[in-house]
Amino acid sequence: MPELPEVEVTRLSFADAILDARVLAVRLGQPLRWPLGVAPQSLAGRRVGAVTRRGKYLWLPLAPGGLLLHLGMSGSLSFAEAVPAPGPHDHFDLVTDRGTLRLNDPRRFGAVVWSDAPDRDPAARLLAGLGLEPFDPRFGGAWLHAGLKGRRIAVKQALLAGDIVVGAGNIYACEALFMAGIDPRLPAGRLSRPRCEKLAQAVRTVLSQALVAGGSTLRDFKDAHGVAGSFQMLAQVYGREGEPCRQCGTPVKRIVQGQRSTFFCPHCQKR
Repeated sequence: MPELPEVEVTRLSFADAILDARVLAVRLGQPLRWPLGVAPQSLAGRRVGAVTRRGKYLWLPLAPGGLLLHLGMSGSLSFAEAVPAPGPHDHFDLVTDRGTLRLNDPRRFGAVVWSDAPDRDPAARLLAGLGLEPFDPRFGGAWLHAGLKGRRIAVKQALLAGDIVVGAGNIYACEALFMAGIDPRLPAGRLSRPRCEKLAQAVRTVLSQALVAGGSTLRDFKDAHGVAGSFQMLAQVYGREGEPCRQCGTPVKRIVQGQRSTFFCPHCQKR
């Protein structure tokens, strides 16, 4: 699933190119997770504003109003001056005088939804409950400690919930917990303030590294220009079950938490 780094890398790969483009047409393929919510022909003639991101959602302004996009489990966006005829998994084309923004989504869990504004439904409803952005100045040890207080679930699952901080998806949560030296099975509410500070910093560091590396490509992620990410090559524990820890040599262990694979070093990461 594309996580925050992959979504941000995607945004950066086309946002400047499509800025101030004029919409010529909209083409819909098979239905996505939710209906578009507006007549496609009504978008023709509108100008594209500055594309922004909130969590794993992209907001594409088409004043008045705009489109909220989500890549789902397997979606990807491409942007090019000339595109081939749509294939069976190409479900949305925004044709502009600068090029075509195309959503390809084999599993059709992605979405393109019209909303009058980001703070109006349906966008407001879909964005409700998201935690702080990881690079928000308010996100730190104090915020994390307060958010985890009283939670009995494992700290890894608390990070994945996304209601305290967004962006710590499965790969990045594993890597951040390793960097902070925290066992992913530790009950979230037992994390001390100093360890929360270490974990908050680790989340920011890991996500910064992922952005520089262009995200992670485990299957088929590419940005809007078809460039794959390389963060997976830097992973310290993720995907390395049985291989020696790069710090201590202990074999990396894999467990399942909430139907997701968790990778960690049983020696370096403490409860």
